[in-house]
Amino acid sequence: MTTITPRTRRPLPLLTADQIGSLKPELADPIEYRKSGLSLNHVVGCPLDCGYCVRHLFDNFELKTPRALMSDEDAVELLTSHPYFRPHVTPIQLFNRATDPMLPVVKPHTFKVLRLLDGMGLRNHVLVITRWRVDPEDCAVLNSFKNIKLTVLVTHSGIDHPGIEPVDSAIAAASLKTLYEHAENYRTILYWRPIVPGLNDSDEDIQRAYELSKFAHATVFTGLFFRDQIAAYYQVHGLPEPYEDTARRKIMPEESEQRILEAFHRPENSDAPWGPLFRKTSCAVAYAHGEADYNGHYGIRELCDICPLAQLQVCHQAWNAPELSVAQAAARDLGAVGEVEVTKRAIIVEGLDELPRYFLQHGFGYQVHDRNKPHHPRRHGRADIGWPAPAS
Repeated sequence: MTTITPRTRRPLPLLTADQIGSLKPELADPIEYRKSGLSLNHVVGCPLDCGYCVRHLFDNFELKTPRALMSDEDAVELLTSHPYFRPHVTPIQLFNRATDPMLPVVKPHTFKVLRLLDGMGLRNHVLVITRWRVDPEDCAVLNSFKNIKLTVLVTHSGIDHPGIEPVDSAIAAASLKTLYEHAENYRTILYWRPIVPGLNDSDEDIQRAYELSKFAHATVFTGLFFRDQIAAYYQVHGLPEPYEDTARRKIMPEESEQRILEAFHRPENSDAPWGPLFRKTSCAVAYAHGEADYNGHYGIRELCDICPLAQLQVCHQAWNAPELSVAQAAARDLGAVGEVEVTKRAIIVEGLDELPRYFLQHGFGYQVHDRNKPHHPRRHGRADIGWPAPAS
């Protein structure tokens, strides 16, 4: 194993109480529950200026210099004492909504948090998503963690429009290769996103991604979050708007998906005709660690039609529908109203927002859907935009 070279850098300055009070409440709260895990974000601010960044949703896009809401120790304490945190079960995401975890001034905090979690003997999945530079010394640190199941996802879009993607995608490509070359105790994933028709889905773009996927333990492809706030930014800055409408869910048109699947298809590989290619983040993370998907996507069987056969078997063995009475009791404890159903695809609830739904989902390893926000078959939990056939 490579020797770890200690690095020293001053911690980021803490925001004052008044400064924190001026932030949007959702941004001032460092913990959010997302589908891929309980998300810890006690550093805010990013200079990378990706036009489609979710920071628009938090009114945080103009904060370019990273600052800390609290110390790393306090942040980890807040995370691990959160009522929805379960040791060894709850997946964790680190710095995935307000900064990049591998920026030079943020990286010491990333490593510190990982070190604290690992030192507690936790075996939770921990996801770190970056598009910035990763060097062999970073890999040595990442390899030093013995308990957490660490995955580094490298965002690579291949978009070359400077107003939409100011960061050269070659940086992410180089980081992915470095991570893959040095991986021992962690896994790395090509996070191919956002895919936008006419912008980065040409045959050349897809072939470039296919070649890059050879330097990852798995690849996820996905579309664009195009919310009202992001559309407004595009309009103000004269950027080409990819869609006429916005949507709550990611937009991944059917035609783009089909072209990607055709390009990756290798029928001669009967065990894995599409290789380690996945539609969902947690599917790729689980595969990379040899485990079943912790989001229970196995119940949405059309999602699995590109998965390696061996992974299907792993997910099949772990996937079990909960007893209705058990699901009802758990949902009611969290405030669900109305009828609770357990179908072959998901637990259907009413009156629960995303946070408790994901808590249930990760606990049962079974999809949990809001009855008022149905998942349409074959849409893979995506927006309807780009899927011309009526939803069945």
